[in-house]
Amino acid sequence: MKVLRVFNNNIVLAKGGKQDDEVILTGRGLGFQARPGDSIDPAKVVRVFAPTDGRDPDHIAQMLAGIPADTIRIVSESLAPSGLAALADDSPSLVVALADHIDGAIRRENKGVSVEYPLQGEVSNLYPGEYAQAQAFVQAVNQRLDRPLPDSEAVAVALHVVNAGFSSGDLTYTYQMTGVIEQVLGIIEKRFDITLDRRSVNVARFITHMRYLFVRIYEGKQLTKEPSPVVEAIRESFPDALQCALECAAVIELRLDADLSDDEVSYMTLHIARVSTDAREE
Repeated sequence: MKVLRVFNNNIVLAKGGKQDDEVILTGRGLGFQARPGDSIDPAKVVRVFAPTDGRDPDHIAQMLAGIPADTIRIVSESLAPSGLAALADDSPSLVVALADHIDGAIRRENKGVSVEYPLQGEVSNLYPGEYAQAQAFVQAVNQRLDRPLPDSEAVAVALHVVNAGFSSGDLTYTYQMTGVIEQVLGIIEKRFDITLDRRSVNVARFITHMRYLFVRIYEGKQLTKEPSPVVEAIRESFPDALQCALECAAVIELRLDADLSDDEVSYMTLHIARVSTDAREE
């Protein structure tokens, strides 16, 4: 691989490899005295970042260049123990986001500045898998720091992990999704006068369905090909759940500025029927 641009002693933009794409390489001393066109010693490369979804590699490299090399190393070493290595390989921007966040958290901790994360309840309930991984990640990071970070940092880390499922580079859409899902669950509880157990199997399935619905909305790939008899059968079988689904759909459409397809509303109806029936039978 050849050097395209040197950002600092540890980060360079390079081109080559199997795909001959532009990639960001990190490694101690990788950019020291390097010049554009120089060959790169593979032994010095610690991590390769291949920007996805058309993201600007120069911008990502500049972000990494502003983060201490030790912090990037700590984050990279903490991925495997927390079960995030595979996701990081599929979504290189996750590593950048985590490194940037941990760098800020370390700075705050060193200055004695505390941050409260008001979404802890929502995150732990809506994204239990990601939250558990985030807790393990923070624990792994703390094992490599002289001054450990607060356990509450797992909330922000979990949101970054959830956000890796979207094409967006910032957390805006993930924050919005979290709020809307909580609002939808509240609508269901109020309409059927029930309390939903966020840990139950069917509620967990519904939350997962909602998350993928958000991804489909974001990517413009809503479900639209279900045969009409199936759609009509769902709507006719669960009239109360359908009315609730229409109310939820109206909220989603208003907040996301997107029209939901009949198929999406029908599948939401099916999930609402399941979770409401389960709650009433408890």
